[in-house]
Amino acid sequence: MNSSFPSWRRLHQQTDKTVLSSAADKSGFPPGTLIHIGEKHESESKISVTQYNADTLIQHKITSIAELKQLQNSELITWVNVDGLSDTHIVESIGQELNIHPLVLEDILSTHQRPKLEEYEDFLYLVIKGISINPEKDFNLQYEQISILLLANHVITFKEKADDTFDPIYSHLQNRNGRLRQLGSDYLAYVILDTVVDEYFVVEDSLDEIIDPLEDNILFNSNKEMLQTVQQIRRGLISMKRNISPLRELLATIQRADTPLLKEKTLRYYGDVYDHVLRVTDALESYRERISAMHDIYLSSISNKMNETMKILTIFASIFIPLTFIAGIYGMNFEYMPELKWRWAYPTLWIIFIAIGVGLLLFFKKKKWM
Repeated sequence: MNSSFPSWRRLHQQTDKTVLSSAADKSGFPPGTLIHIGEKHESESKISVTQYNADTLIQHKITSIAELKQLQNSELITWVNVDGLSDTHIVESIGQELNIHPLVLEDILSTHQRPKLEEYEDFLYLVIKGISINPEKDFNLQYEQISILLLANHVITFKEKADDTFDPIYSHLQNRNGRLRQLGSDYLAYVILDTVVDEYFVVEDSLDEIIDPLEDNILFNSNKEMLQTVQQIRRGLISMKRNISPLRELLATIQRADTPLLKEKTLRYYGDVYDHVLRVTDALESYRERISAMHDIYLSSISNKMNETMKILTIFASIFIPLTFIAGIYGMNFEYMPELKWRWAYPTLWIIFIAIGVGLLLFFKKKKWM
């Protein structure tokens, strides 16, 4: 009798496993179960709180959401940023504090979400993908899911790891006369979106630096390494398009949203981000066409090289076929072959061989076959 449990049951018994690598691993768990799905980064979860208005800017580092309660101030915009999702208790505590739907908390911890916008009565939930490129490797793209909760006076952001993505925003906040300090939480959410989308242009510039020389060399210096680079870029472009294209729908939905959380004045700025996303997606389509053309050029180049090789081999074979025929005749062991007794038969035969070879070479050249 087989006493083993079904796979979902065995997985459910692993109560200490709070990090899964794939969404498929979560099969069998009840909806709303808070488990981090995605790459586990070594850095611990960190919480930073920034509060501001036109006259005030306060920044805090806190260790628990309990400390956030003491910082509540209705006169200030509060931006809470969580770096690292390995500690699910932080996400759960924020959900309890701000009355966030459990399914939203589940999506925050599942880092395989596509960019999307969900409207709720008291908040908006946005998911976008941060994309960066590793300069130490050729077109090695790194993805990071960034979740945004937009409330009346709060913006909560969740990132997979600690990095410098939001450093430009912190710098803008130092300017007390800047638009960011003058406007509300919906404008902060726009600035976050705009900052992430601007990183796409950095990746686009890196693509130009990689594709341009590759395009110049692939016709004359094609090799397996170049083909591998082309294939890697092609896969990267497909992945980028999959993660960027849904942003158009997200931003279009924002501009049509009927919610008091988004002021009409701020919606114009979201339209600017929409234009940026269109530029990026158009550029990606152009890159895909160039990569496809380069792949075709590579195959044509290989085919041309093979044809050149086959042409040279065919020419040599064509020259030696008549010579082999003559040599074959005089290699027969017949006794009464008149030419075998001639004094000058051997040098005459070499003259014939050379004449045939030179004649065929001149003929091939006249026909432009070589």
